[in-house]
Amino acid sequence: MTATPIAAGAADTADATAAPAATAAAASTDGSHLPYPDADFFFFESLLPTDELARLNEIRDWMEANVRPISRDFWNRSEFPVHLIPKVAELDMISPVRRQGRSHLFAGMVTAAIHRVDASFGTFFSGHDGLFTGSIELLGSEEQKAAWLPDIYALKKTGVFAITEPLAGSDVAGGTRTTAVRDGDSWILNGEKRWIGNSTFSDYVIVWAKDVADDQVKGFLVDTETAGFTATLIENRIALRAVQNADIVLRDVVVPSFNKLANANSFRDTNKVLKTTRATVGWQAVGIQLAAFDVARKYAVERHQFGKPIASFQLIQEQLVTMLSNAQASMGMMVRLAQMEDEGTTRNEHSAMAKAFVTKCMRETVALGRGILGGNGVSVDYEMAKIFCDAEAIYTYEGTYEINTLVAGRAITGIAAFV
Repeated sequence: MTATPIAAGAADTADATAAPAATAAAASTDGSHLPYPDADFFFFESLLPTDELARLNEIRDWMEANVRPISRDFWNRSEFPVHLIPKVAELDMISPVRRQGRSHLFAGMVTAAIHRVDASFGTFFSGHDGLFTGSIELLGSEEQKAAWLPDIYALKKTGVFAITEPLAGSDVAGGTRTTAVRDGDSWILNGEKRWIGNSTFSDYVIVWAKDVADDQVKGFLVDTETAGFTATLIENRIALRAVQNADIVLRDVVVPSFNKLANANSFRDTNKVLKTTRATVGWQAVGIQLAAFDVARKYAVERHQFGKPIASFQLIQEQLVTMLSNAQASMGMMVRLAQMEDEGTTRNEHSAMAKAFVTKCMRETVALGRGILGGNGVSVDYEMAKIFCDAEAIYTYEGTYEINTLVAGRAITGIAAFV
């Protein structure tokens, strides 16, 4: 689905008297010739330089060809298409900003494009790229980066990020119960983690544990083959079903001292990673909204009731415009955040507010889309039900709406209102 620029003036249908003719010319009843085909209503992609736009289109086309045809089947079966990982490696997508020197805007638009096709596959990409790889890039020593990153960039080794626990979610900064004890040249880890995506098949997990010596949260790279490490798939999930979310148990897991991230010595260090990944989740929510709009608009043009396409009804048009407005407002905030990231001026409250706002918009957008499809909106066969459910996970992870709102609230009042 490569970007197709709209010629200047082609969509100028503000004059109500001209609108019916424009609609008839632009949109066929099967939805194959729609105006603004990529829903880039304000032409945000034009902000990318030519080489980054071409790269974005390459990745987008790959997703359409390789992931979309199988995504609903794997989602229904709650299985991840691990056979695609070597093909992802061929795309050389990991660490576009720090390793390849691309812009944060490009990286964000890639994230949105991937999630627009399939949020489960996108969660694998963002988890391995942002949370896992980002932890090593931001908090590892030069020796650790040299030892681990080449295989991680090439996807010869995959990894995930384990911070959430059964009894520690929003309060994980102070409520982490997983412990780390120094024992000579090793560390001994004990505890439990929950909702750790794809940890059932990943090679590594970065485990965040509280050092009993100084009560500070620290990061450790754990080989999943290590004795005492187990990951058990969580059943009966309604969102991101292809992601292999697992409960992790660590029982006297021995980790070499080299595998303790050199610069991960407190939760303040952990926040350096979370600040960037909250922004990533904002882009995920943009992609989800565009996915919902794609499905709803096509359905509205093709679906006939009362002898005409439901897209001709005023209420349906209002809902579609609201969906696209939400997506474009979200995109605008994320574009500005990306620009600030490139400038080095972002703070935690900026990514927190963006994540809260954009995921709130996403919830309304997918609900409207589900409603436009009526009863068919609850069938995965029409894709909208999958999009609707996946949005719930994105709304919650990387900080709930409430917690991120309070981070922003503290920034604008100077008063913490968490407890």
